[in-house]
Amino acid sequence: MKDLIEYIAKSLVEHPEEVSVKQSGGNRVRVELSVAKDDMGRVIGKGGKVANSIRTLLRVAAEREGKQATLDVTEP
Repeated sequence: MKDLIEYIAKSLVEHPEEVSVKQSGGNRVRVELSVAKDDMGRVIGKGGKVANSIRTLLRVAAEREGKQATLDVTEP
């Protein structure tokens, strides 16, 4: 799941070298995504649509593994 979020984020941003993804938890996985300050708008999107789409993809990937997952986009 970490690799999926990292791939999506790096595809969206202008500074892919500053993308950082941390994953923690067992059955309930928590994924933290951190990007450059300039790229926050690209990852969140207008009205949070991009971030919600990424969350949906994450939930589907987690469900396939029998887990639950949440995504937090954190400030750098």
